[in-house]
Amino acid sequence: MRVKNFTINVGTQVFRACSDEARIRILYLILQNGEMCISDLEQVLGFTQSKTSRHISYLKNSGLLNIRKSDQWVWYSVKEEMKDIIGLIYKFLEKDNILKNDLNTLQTLFSNRELALNKLSAEEWRKI
Repeated sequence: MRVKNFTINVGTQVFRACSDEARIRILYLILQNGEMCISDLEQVLGFTQSKTSRHISYLKNSGLLNIRKSDQWVWYSVKEEMKDIIGLIYKFLEKDNILKNDLNTLQTLFSNRELALNKLSAEEWRKI
């Protein structure tokens, strides 16, 4: 689904949400990864939990993010109807070094998780 009527109100919400560097970085990571939780964003960006939560709340209240709860975890993703608009904004920013570094940190974080999971799995097999 796409935004059918891109009005001044919608544009104002999007541009206000993108008026802060922290929110731009958070939104970029969520857009690139599909969905993320606050703890992952904290680790990648080096933000405190309160700073990350405050900016996530702003993005959510601006109508840019979906929320999915799974047990104690809350996962955030960019709303489907906003992906086109947000994607266009990030086409201009995709070569920014800060955003590239954030994405590299995210990829390292997930590769380390996969290594840890593989190690745990191998240890379980040794016990059998």
